[in-house]
Amino acid sequence: MGLFERWLSLWVGLAILAGLLLGNMAPGLFNLIAGFEYASVNLVVAVLIWAMVYPMMVAVDFGSLRDIGGKPKGLIITVVVNWLVKPFTMAALAVLFFDYIYSGIISGEDAQQYIAGLILLGAAPCTAMVFVWSQMTKGDPAYTLVQVSVNDLIMIVAFAPIVALLLGVTDIAIPWQTLLLSVGLYVVVPLAAGALTRRAVIAGHAGDIGAVDRFTARLKPTSMIGLLATVVLLFAFQAETIVSQPVLIVLIAIPIILQSYGIFAVAYAAAWAWKLPHNIAAPCALIGTSNFFELAVAVAIGLFGLSSGAALATVVGVLVEVPVMLSLVAIANRTNKNFSDSTR
Repeated sequence: MGLFERWLSLWVGLAILAGLLLGNMAPGLFNLIAGFEYASVNLVVAVLIWAMVYPMMVAVDFGSLRDIGGKPKGLIITVVVNWLVKPFTMAALAVLFFDYIYSGIISGEDAQQYIAGLILLGAAPCTAMVFVWSQMTKGDPAYTLVQVSVNDLIMIVAFAPIVALLLGVTDIAIPWQTLLLSVGLYVVVPLAAGALTRRAVIAGHAGDIGAVDRFTARLKPTSMIGLLATVVLLFAFQAETIVSQPVLIVLIAIPIILQSYGIFAVAYAAAWAWKLPHNIAAPCALIGTSNFFELAVAVAIGLFGLSSGAALATVVGVLVEVPVMLSLVAIANRTNKNFSDSTR
């Protein structure tokens, strides 16, 4: 794990402070940036999101899908958790907290926005950082690659319908056109561009797959700059709201954290019950827990706007992702003796 990834929460925290300061000092500048839109898509944010997502998509190897049947149990657990459990439990927790527990603190209109943001987080599968979490638990790297590839393919067809279903159930208006446009812009197109780039890089280096790792390593700073710049923008737009309600960040974080530990427990227990070896069980549970927060942020901005509560909720997801995942890595490493060493 590189210096940036290890201290991601610190950098995100600093970006939040920068956004709050700039938002209060120069609100006119950020209102001007908010006006750079086409078809409900902010062009500045679109460029930043692409900078975040594209390097991750280059790392995805769809050739690994030929090994999809090698370790089916772990794959089944993660797919079920990612697509049949996590989106719905996140929606349920969001409604529980914002419609009931926080009802005397947060207005109904704001609550709907925060619920929408958490739904987007819950429906977005694992981020590329799962490769880091898997490595830290000595997980099977080939299995992790298959998992990411399968989830990315499912995401193309399942993300929009699941989001629309959960937004509809929670009585939030569904801007279908913008939702489909966001999936196309931030999932389908980057995934296709990443696959074509990966093929070109390998072909240009006489079939050396290691060239892809070197290529994505050079792109990593661009990805991180895109993430931090997006956080600065989002918190600049929310500056007045947050400064007047600093406890809001904590309130949004609580259901996200509960969801993360709960999903990990379910997936890890299922892997143990199914007698999976630890090098499959650990990445299986971590992949099921992780959120593709870059996608959630992008779609929240596209659907509800830069200054929306939904966008703010997804950025809080960025803030808590790394410390929570690192704690889960520690739990997985401390409990590895409880798992079989046999391959299944």
